[in-house]
Parts: sequence; structure tokens; C-alpha cells
Amino acid sequence: MSIGRIIKVSGPLVIAEGMDQAKMFDVVRVGDKKLIGEVIEMRGDKASIQVYEETSGLGPGGPVVTTGEPLSVELAPGLIEAMFDGIQRPLETIAKQAGNYITRGIDVPVLDREKKWGFTPVKKSGDHVAAGDIIGLVKETSIVEHRVMVPIGIEGEIVDIKSGDFTILEVIASIKNNKGEIKDISMLQKWPVRKGRPYTNKLSPEEPMITGQRVIDTFFPVAKGGTACVPGPFGSGKTVVQHQLAKWADAEIIVYIGCGERGNEMTDVLMEFPELKDPKTGEPLMKRTVLIANTSNMPVAAREASIYTGITIAEYFRDMGYSVAVMADSTSRWAEALREMSGRLEEMPGEEGYPAYLSSRLAEFYERAGKFVCLGSENRIGALTVIGAVSPPGGDLSEPVTQATLKVVKVFWGLDANLAYRRHFPAINWLESYSLYLDKVAPAIEKTGEKGWSEMEREAMRVLEEESELEEIVRLVGIDSLSENDRLTLESARSLREDYLHQNAFHEVDTYTSIPKQHKMLGLILDFNELGHKALDEGVYLNKILSLPVRERIARAKYIAETEIKKIDEISEALKQEIESLVGEAK
Repeated sequence: MSIGRIIKVSGPLVIAEGMDQAKMFDVVRVGDKKLIGEVIEMRGDKASIQVYEETSGLGPGGPVVTTGEPLSVELAPGLIEAMFDGIQRPLETIAKQAGNYITRGIDVPVLDREKKWGFTPVKKSGDHVAAGDIIGLVKETSIVEHRVMVPIGIEGEIVDIKSGDFTILEVIASIKNNKGEIKDISMLQKWPVRKGRPYTNKLSPEEPMITGQRVIDTFFPVAKGGTACVPGPFGSGKTVVQHQLAKWADAEIIVYIGCGERGNEMTDVLMEFPELKDPKTGEPLMKRTVLIANTSNMPVAAREASIYTGITIAEYFRDMGYSVAVMADSTSRWAEALREMSGRLEEMPGEEGYPAYLSSRLAEFYERAGKFVCLGSENRIGALTVIGAVSPPGGDLSEPVTQATLKVVKVFWGLDANLAYRRHFPAINWLESYSLYLDKVAPAIEKTGEKGWSEMEREAMRVLEEESELEEIVRLVGIDSLSENDRLTLESARSLREDYLHQNAFHEVDTYTSIPKQHKMLGLILDFNELGHKALDEGVYLNKILSLPVRERIARAKYIAETEIKKIDEISEALKQEIESLVGEAK
């Protein structure tokens, strides 16, 4: 521990001298109020410190004490259902102690030290264990089973393991290492947030993460262990897309990071999630969710740390063998915090004032995603999927944060202001977006019984692309210049857009669509397109095809409940009969 002295204060940046004992990324306590800070630059005995709390009242001469430890998170039972700020301070505990605003310098334990958890061992005395091995289970919530692992760096023989109710600090097992030393283990572990947790092997992600959002699952799927970004202008629905993924994606654990987010939007999450039911278990979604809330009025330096805090917690659950999804909303505001701190450090600015290392920092974050063989002898498979929202100013996708993100992610869900203006949500532009996982995940979807999924996806996209070309002709010379076949294609594409791709996030049934229902709905619209073209070739008039009574039932298929999706087959039969009847009349 060394004690330095403040010589300069510039917003959240504090410069202190006499810090020759400090190291990069050490956590320090600044001033008489012991504000939390982190060393981000060392020059001789001078340390530049980003302070995670409001610095008003600090002045030259104040003390700075280094803790000698990097910024770390506490990992133990009690994480699920909790809400933390950007540096893992428990907001509910602080609210009880200090009211609605975080008191500067407040020091509260991250996780409850008094609560006892029921620990059930799965190993016994005499067993040999290595780092990452599961030694016991704790029922953290009605959905999540917390798997207590051997801390990284410890290996040996269990000499004692207990069963019963313990706090996170009490010893639950003792392990004798190769040197004969006895290491006592509790349920609490710590890990530095800027360092990825180790793993045995990294695998290629090939299993789809089903989201229940038709435009995503059908055209632009993300794999479990994949990366995706959602860029779009103000009001285009980025946050709603993130909320929908957090609610319905088939990840077992959700870590939602509100990074510089509006306070009312985080409030929406807090109010909605306890009421929403998990489609798999029927339990509240909060029972598998961790929230990191660093709202726009919180100190800007803590915003920079928030995404690291969130992804480290996610890696911990990944190491247990869970499929985890991280929602970061939004990385643009994180980059703005990076730019502010870089400016105060007087670093050479890069494009649009962002630091030159913006791309490498974004890559470091997204590269922590993946599908992994976790540490330990059980060969557990864990997946960590990262989905980041990007808020480009004015919707300009050529700006640095969007471009740096697109270099490292494999799925691009481009939100379109024109679609949002026309009230088409999710406003994901199907002609500009892409997914590099499409060919990898299609076989996994077809194995579930959805035969011909890839062919249907390609045919639907062909119809939508053809619509785009035909609309150019219509704008130039009018719709009357089109053949009846082309006009039917336009009508089929309109059905795809309005009856399939458009999805109401606030409708009880339409908010989530399973893969079997998506398969039937898409097949129904493509059948209308195919049978309609055949009917035209048989001499049926276009207006008769467009006025078929079954078309209204096709449009309302999205509102058929999951338990009644066989009704879509009935609509398909009715479509075939009505087309056959028209063909019969034409002959």
C-alpha cells in the first residue's frame, strides 16, 4: 500500500504523485471520502486515475491510497436477480442505506455476507480436483442451479468437504495441493474484470440461439457463442430489440448491461422482468437475469467499466456450463466515456475524437464471446453470446464505433429509420443486414424437424429482393407497366413484410414465435406465392387470386397461439382448395 497526493483534478480524471508503488489498473481510494478510482496511466511516480464517483470537492493535496489489487468482481451465489452499478455496487442495498442516489464514498458489501445458502457437495473427501471442477451445488433461484467451482490456481486432493447451510465466506471445503499445503475454499471468488477467465478450448459456434423474433431467426440468426450488433438511429427500436432478446432468447442466463442508458428504460426492465414469465419454466424472467445499470446520469468513468463487469459475471456462469447471453446497450455510450477519458489524458485523438485504441478495445470485449470447453475434468460446454447495441449519431453507419464493431462481429442487424417511421417493427432492414452464421446453424434447425428451412429462407429472401427491384420500376413508370406475375410477386413480398417480418413486441401472442410456428407461417406465405403463380399460368385472373377469402386468415396466422399451431395447416389446406377451385373455374 502506498499513499500519494492529488496534484490535479479534471472532472473524473485525478492525477496523483508519490504513486511509485502503484501498478496499471490498480484500484485506489481518492480523497478523504475514499472515492473509488482506477489507475489508467503511469508516468514516473505520477498516476492518472479515473474516478468512478463524482469528484466535486476534491482538490490538490488530498490523499490517494492504492489497494494493490485490480478492479475485480465478486462471484458467488446471490448474483442472479441482483442489480449492480458499473463497478458492481449493489444498488438495492445502497438504496436502503442511503436513499435513491449513491452517496459518494459509500462502502457496502457487493453480495450479502449474512445470508446462508444450502450447499450440496458432489465430490467427497479423497477426490482429486482441478481448477474449474464443480464441487457442490446451490439452488440460487427456482430456475438457476449455482455450481460452486474450484477456484482457478488450485488443484489437489479434497481433505474435507461439508454439507449444509453456509454464508459465502464460510469454508465449505479444504484441498491439499501438490506441495502439501491446505487451501480452504469458500463459495466466494474474485476475478479482475479486464482479464478474460481461462478455458480449455474454444469451439466453433454452430447451435442457433432461438430468439422468437421471426426476422432474426429466419434470415439473420445468431449462434450460441456468437456476436451480433444492433446499430440504428434514435427511435428505431434498438432498446426494444435488446429487451425482446433478453426476454425470449433461449439462453439460460441473461446479463443485461445498461451502459449509459436512460434511467426510465432501465426502470422498464426492472418493472417488466419480474412480471414476465419464462416460456420454458413459467417462472419470472428475473430469476435468471443479472442487471448492470449504469444510467446516463451516473459518473462517466464507471460507464467505461460497466461492460467489463457484465461480461466477467457472464464468463463465470459460462464456466458452470450454462449458455449465457450478454446484452450491452449501448456500446456507443461506452465509447463516448472512453473518448472523454482519452481527451482528459491529452492523448492523440483518432477519428472523430475517439482514441486510437477504440477498435482494439471493442475487439477485446467481443472476443470474450464464444463456445468453450470449460476448465475442469468434466468437459463442460459453455457458451457466451454477446449482443451490442450501437447508437450512431444521425444513423450514420460509417462512424467509427459502428465500423469498428462490424469488423469483429458476425451478425449485423441494421435498423432502418424509414421502417421505424412506417411503424414496421422490428425495424431490421432485411436487404442490408447479414448473418455469417446462417449456413452453420441451418442444419441444427433442420434436425429439429423443420425440413427445407434453408430453401425456404432463400426463396423468401429472393422474393423480397425481387420486390426491391420491381419497386424501382414502379417508381419510374408506374405499376401498370408490370406483368401479372410481377404484381403477384409484389403482393407476396408485402405479405412477407406485413404478415411475417412485422412483429408486435407488446402483443401477448405475437411477441414470441417458436421455430415450428415460424416454419409453418413462412411455408404458408411461400405456398401462396407458388400456387398463385401456377394459377396465373393456368389462366386465372390476378384480381381473383388477390381477393381469395383465405388471405385474411394468412394475415392473422401470427396471432395463433403456440398451442394451436395446427390451425396453420388448416389454413394451408384451405389455400390449396381455393386455388384449385379458381383453376377449375378458369378451365
